[in-house]
Amino acid sequence: MYGQSKPWRAPLILLMTLSLTMAALAACGSSSTAGTANTTPIKIGVSLSLTGDFSADGIAFQQGYQLWADAVNASGGILGRKVTLDIVNDASSNTQVVTNYQKLITVDHCDLLFGPFSTKLSIPAASVAHRYGYALVEGAGGGPTVFQQGLNNVFDVSLPVANNLVSYTQWILSLPPSERPATASYATQDDPFTQPQIDLARSLLEAGGIKTASYQVYPAETTDFTPIAQKLLAANGDIVILGTLLQDFTAFATAFKQQHYNPKSIVATAGPDQGTAFLSAIGGTADAEGIMVPNGWYPQQTTPGNQAMVSAYLAKYGGDINSISSDVPEAYSVGQVVQQVVTQVGSFDQAKIIAALHSGSFTSVQGPVKFDSTGQNNSIAAFLFQWQGGNLVPVYPASSDPTFKTPEYPRPNWP
Repeated sequence: MYGQSKPWRAPLILLMTLSLTMAALAACGSSSTAGTANTTPIKIGVSLSLTGDFSADGIAFQQGYQLWADAVNASGGILGRKVTLDIVNDASSNTQVVTNYQKLITVDHCDLLFGPFSTKLSIPAASVAHRYGYALVEGAGGGPTVFQQGLNNVFDVSLPVANNLVSYTQWILSLPPSERPATASYATQDDPFTQPQIDLARSLLEAGGIKTASYQVYPAETTDFTPIAQKLLAANGDIVILGTLLQDFTAFATAFKQQHYNPKSIVATAGPDQGTAFLSAIGGTADAEGIMVPNGWYPQQTTPGNQAMVSAYLAKYGGDINSISSDVPEAYSVGQVVQQVVTQVGSFDQAKIIAALHSGSFTSVQGPVKFDSTGQNNSIAAFLFQWQGGNLVPVYPASSDPTFKTPEYPRPNWP
């Protein structure tokens, strides 16, 4: 009985043989697929202010990110893969920026994240990225409050903003006593980017003997700047120090011109660094003459990749070197640092990327990048810039670089 042939045995043997053959073929196919390089584009998620209060800066940031993407793709991508930018508009809203980064991570499944524009939006963006274990490398969120959250995943490639106006105060206090201003007027948005700069400048100048003629803080949502301008006019300070972006700076300058108020020096945290957008808003090169702004970059720098970036900008967007917003290199630097760290790590493992960013040294069009324990880059030097003859040129600290000019002081009267 047990030695008799079973009628179902032959088909079963055949079935088992076929199964083993298919498994072997599948294993071979799996091995072949694993050995093939992944050519799927790397998706990089970005929330930018393409409308709203920060739109001028957001659009310039988009240009910087796109220039970097063009350059890296032309050179073969990162780890052999091209990059694509998944850019969504946050309308300058800190509520929308949260929604955007949640979508970029959980729905779009982006491989990497680039930061938004402004300290205000970088604060919630960093928190969302941290919740999901992502590194957030950014170039315009340098206000102290970004780094006071105690997060380990946020990294700003640009100059920390709190010290931006230190170079200006050093220059003012270096003037001969007979030329030094006696009074200064201050006005700033209630904004984590602008106010820390103004408050530090005020304390340094007061310590140096320069009295405060007026000090005003106004809501960042302000649209009517007339009352603030009137107080500045009434105070008649020898110099004016403004915590502004382009919109409010333009309003103040317009009021000054109309009332023939000619401070010996005018400096702003931002606005005069916006290239063609600034010149168009202010009324042309004659009205821009003598106006100052701090920054960590200028077009003629020979930092890694800078001249290539400048050439690419002019080819893609037109204009001349003075038309390049300082936002462009800030954004471009984000891409450069991310490219370097991913290449170093050899993967998109976020924990490894965060660790490497904390420990490594990097280069950018703005200069060297080395993050401290909080994620701030303290390696870039701060410069003071001034509009002279239709060009925004570095003027302080003094340098043998022929690009640097002697500061115009007092600045010429409005035309």
